[in-house]
Amino acid sequence: MIIGREREIKELRDAYDSDVSEFVAVYGRRRVGKTFLIRETFQDQFIFQHAGIYRGKRKEQLEAFGDALSYAGLKDVKTPENWKAAFNLLKDLILSSDSKRKVIFIDELSWMDTPRSDLIMALEHFWNSWASARKDILLIVCSSVTSWMINKIIHNKGGLYNRLTYRIHLEPFTLHECELYVEKSHLEMSRYNIMEAYMIIGGIPYYWGFMKKEYSLSQNIDEMFFKWNAGLSNEFKYLFSSLFKNAEDYITIIETLSSKISGLSRNEILEISGLKGSGDFSNKLEELEQCGFIRSYVPYGNRKKDMKYQLIDPFVIFHYHFLVGKSTDEHFWSNQLDTPRHNVWSGLAFERICLLHINEIKKALGISGVQTEVYTWSCKEDLEKGLSGSQIDLVLERRDRVINLLEMKFSSGPYVITKDTDMDLRRKKNDFKTATKTKSAVHTTMITPYGLMKNAYAGDIQSEVTVEDLFKE
Repeated sequence: MIIGREREIKELRDAYDSDVSEFVAVYGRRRVGKTFLIRETFQDQFIFQHAGIYRGKRKEQLEAFGDALSYAGLKDVKTPENWKAAFNLLKDLILSSDSKRKVIFIDELSWMDTPRSDLIMALEHFWNSWASARKDILLIVCSSVTSWMINKIIHNKGGLYNRLTYRIHLEPFTLHECELYVEKSHLEMSRYNIMEAYMIIGGIPYYWGFMKKEYSLSQNIDEMFFKWNAGLSNEFKYLFSSLFKNAEDYITIIETLSSKISGLSRNEILEISGLKGSGDFSNKLEELEQCGFIRSYVPYGNRKKDMKYQLIDPFVIFHYHFLVGKSTDEHFWSNQLDTPRHNVWSGLAFERICLLHINEIKKALGISGVQTEVYTWSCKEDLEKGLSGSQIDLVLERRDRVINLLEMKFSSGPYVITKDTDMDLRRKKNDFKTATKTKSAVHTTMITPYGLMKNAYAGDIQSEVTVEDLFKE
């Protein structure tokens, strides 16, 4: 049961239908459904498939590769001495196959790349000197270690430079795709339930697979995270250790960012975390962003282009709010609803949903075809300049000379703009216009689950976006 993924499936099928050999890299974070997509697309069309062994040593990886060749039908296979010999055996398997299209799937390729391994060199030689010259091979490689795939395969500066014919980055589900999953899984969930679930586990299909149709959402969350031996109770630890070697520094960066909602600069992360600044540290930031855990952005009007980094992954945010020092109450989440702690988290998590659905927001505003830059903006109090001190978490600067200041407010019903809220919105808008001296039209846009309660203050809002808009395809 494949949900969505129409573009990715089409690219895989196009590669299969090609009249030349094709080399495909599929990458994306752990649990996003890469292996499932490839296996469901090709079913029994593989002549060879193999997965690397997590933390396996070089000898163990080669033994497993030899076993996979034997299972695929190659006779009298002995454990290859090195990866060049292993790929020579793969050539023998291909030559013995009578399939019109030789589909080869190597999963978790990064785990096979052990220290001082000749894996990449052997793969380069296999593809460049032999496979690419044929017309019948479809080679698919896959890995959850996004940074490794990008550095070693996609941006390879050696023999694999510019050799990939397809690059497929598998993203987490959108709200729309989660709704499709819910429908096909016969889960009784309202859009509000789906939205709250997304605030906890994001769009990771594997996590959604833990949902049981006989339970309410709060019961499901208790079962997944808070019951004794819960299915996802140790997911955070496994998530980072499987993605990164020496994961401690990556987790330290994540922990540091979890303490600052609006994000931190590179130097601020170093100062708070105690980590050492280096090229390696910069690489770690880039890798965390490539895996979708953080985002980088330049605040609006920052002439120095000083980058800030912000934690954006829903599951990781949920982890730091509720799973660190986890309660022993097996019904913790059911008892947590509508508490101050829950309400603070809800506001933050809803903002992250909006940041993950910028395309849907643009579509709702009718500006999908308008070139748009996405920013965050803030200013300090400066009474001499007429600034009261403000922060706006989402700013859309449009080519049509309109700037949308987006206010994201979570509520369980229509959001009520009170007199105090109205004054706060006006203050932020005035601060923005005063500080930036923009000549563009400045519109205040509200994003809420159920829209605005119509009152005397709601009429001053130029545009609205609701969760219904975020669910659109």
